[in-house]
Amino acid sequence: MVASCSSKPPRPSYSPREIEIFFGDLFAISPVVIGLAALTLLISRNPLATAAVLVVACSCAIALATPVAMLASIGRSAKRGILMKGGKYIETLARADVVLMDKTGTLTLGQPQITDVIPLNGLPASDVLALAASAERYSEHPLAEAVRGAARAQNASLAEPQNFEAIPGVGIRVTINGSVVAIGNRRLLPAAETTPAAQQLESQGKTLLFLACNNALTAILAATDTLRPEVPTALAALRALGMKRVELLTGDHERTAAALAEQLGIAYRANLLPENKIAVVKDYQAKGHTVVMVGDGVNDAPALAQANIGIAMGAAGTDIAIEAAHIALMRDDWMLVPEVIRIARRTMGVVKMNFVLTALYNVVGLALAALGILPLVLAAAAQSLPDVGILANSARLLRQK
Repeated sequence: MVASCSSKPPRPSYSPREIEIFFGDLFAISPVVIGLAALTLLISRNPLATAAVLVVACSCAIALATPVAMLASIGRSAKRGILMKGGKYIETLARADVVLMDKTGTLTLGQPQITDVIPLNGLPASDVLALAASAERYSEHPLAEAVRGAARAQNASLAEPQNFEAIPGVGIRVTINGSVVAIGNRRLLPAAETTPAAQQLESQGKTLLFLACNNALTAILAATDTLRPEVPTALAALRALGMKRVELLTGDHERTAAALAEQLGIAYRANLLPENKIAVVKDYQAKGHTVVMVGDGVNDAPALAQANIGIAMGAAGTDIAIEAAHIALMRDDWMLVPEVIRIARRTMGVVKMNFVLTALYNVVGLALAALGILPLVLAAAAQSLPDVGILANSARLLRQK
């Protein structure tokens, strides 16, 4: 098909943001600049000085002040294993004053080990492990891997589970050889936590799994996870940064959470479902706080998305947690949490300095142009000076140690 000779090319369309960037300074200071230019013309009767006033005020430095600094920080952070999904999150993170965190896989290594198997219906411990591992055969939870690991260590033979059902914040339910087998935390069988064995194990800071067969409590399994060695130092760094609240949010029992929180010297909330974690985040936000949530698992994803800034422990985290978070840490290093906050604050400091440099340049340049000291040619040439200054100032972020 031959195009008509009279057809016209489509008119380019520009978004409001593109127009603002193109006319950046003119939109921002046009009343002042036009007024100063008019006053210069009235007083000096010098059209070249008037033109110099208009030219020197048309720098694009204001449009560059923020994005250049953001790009520098995002690029430098990526080399450190910190992936930021946008510059707007840097600005938000710089204002953060509350840090909330999950426990398993976040504060801990996410590699729990089964330490106790307590049968309650006469089954041998080996059969309990085989049944629990069969139920957890396709679960992705770190505790499921701990159960499977313990069963492998005893060369247990696993059955094929059917009708797999994951219950968020509780556990799983499957069918094995015609029996309904469930394994999970105390919410699975609320009455189970009153057993003396459960209370004793939780007082030691262990995480419990309750195994039930046809709704009857069959066994209790206890697991411990190793605290990440850098966590105490990282939490101290967060306090030094002025965080008003550092708090643990966990689905573990009160006694288990209390043992860890006392060890770290932080506040805690226990027995939380995913929706309860969201409620805690919303409560802080309603009080005017900027909330950072650190997590790694499926149960943390809703709270990561709700928080002002969600930080996923990426290397060990689930895909859904990384997707829901605004920042992903690709190394399992808790020292990256205070580091990313320092990066955000330093970046915003550079951005503010960029604006100050631009403002000072405009004030001095406008004054010199209005007095006729700055010729029109030099005013045009001097337009690039604030841009170079902003690029040089923002480049300091690339050298951040």
